[in-house]
Amino acid sequence: MTAATHLATPAIDPRRYHEAAPRTVETVVERLPVCLYLEVTNRCNLLCTTCPRTYVELEPPADMSWDLFTRIVDQVPDLSRAVLHGVGEPMLVKDLPRMVRYLKDRGTYVLFNTNGTVLSEKNGRALIEAGLDELRVSLDASTRASYITVRGKDYFERILKNVRAFRALQEREGHAKPRVSAWLTGLKETLPELPAFVRVAAEAGVKEVYLQRLVYFADDALGMARPDQALYERMEADEAHYLSEAEAVARALGLTFSASGAASEPGMSLRRDTDGSPWSLCRRPWNVMYVTANGRALPCCIAPFSQRGYENYTLGDATQDTLRAIWNGPAYVDFRAALLSDTPPQACGNCGLRWSL
Repeated sequence: MTAATHLATPAIDPRRYHEAAPRTVETVVERLPVCLYLEVTNRCNLLCTTCPRTYVELEPPADMSWDLFTRIVDQVPDLSRAVLHGVGEPMLVKDLPRMVRYLKDRGTYVLFNTNGTVLSEKNGRALIEAGLDELRVSLDASTRASYITVRGKDYFERILKNVRAFRALQEREGHAKPRVSAWLTGLKETLPELPAFVRVAAEAGVKEVYLQRLVYFADDALGMARPDQALYERMEADEAHYLSEAEAVARALGLTFSASGAASEPGMSLRRDTDGSPWSLCRRPWNVMYVTANGRALPCCIAPFSQRGYENYTLGDATQDTLRAIWNGPAYVDFRAALLSDTPPQACGNCGLRWSL
């Protein structure tokens, strides 16, 4: 594959930002990222068995400072999409509604994943008033017992109560935003619960359900984030039945059932592309920058889950350099070149092979 690959240029849809690639894919990119992942905190109140944060300290505990947040955002005046999560729980951050409003005042589409544990009426109303576009609730289970197994804490009933109350508030007061969705990580352990998960979401007033990719350290698996729990290219016929049943339940209840990443359907997200080097189809290094709470620039939100050690894929420091200097600095340029080659960066080598793009 050459260093310059010609692609069509679609209109930028903030919900499908990864499709917004430049017409010619070069290792130097004139336009700054259309999407920023801003890890507003790396603190969390859960111990999820699918998250590396539970087992290793990725960076010193921190919340992104208001100064760093505004300095980053101000450098991308035409930012299309901002995702305010990383390896922590965003709703633990006091300034979160203020951050959402700061972005909305610039016309940016704003969303984040939450575990829902602190989604009180006060916090929920603050997010509504700030203009949040999407609130994604990572639930990962349909029962209290399986929730404890996957998420490490006994908060299942509390979260459902919080989500029901929030959706009731939206319906009562006529708030269309934020769009609320429920997410379940694709694990062999919990796949049989998928149809019930759709029903749980519906009972909580949620209209969208997503199957999330499982990403794991290929050579050093931790917790439940390991190959034997993966569904990608490993789903048996009896397991596929659960997926089909969940799709049928969603249709019957009038819910949208979709998948994470580039796949538009749950089934597609579990099948490999025929391309022999699927990682090279990824365009995140041309569209996205992920900045940790401490200011470290990473290529995407998948990398922290796919390879141990941020030093292996750190592309810059937003506390020291401008985004443009990082975006077209030697580390980013080399990273893009490797992604377009037959020897991708280690953090990318399993994308499209062991989990979906």
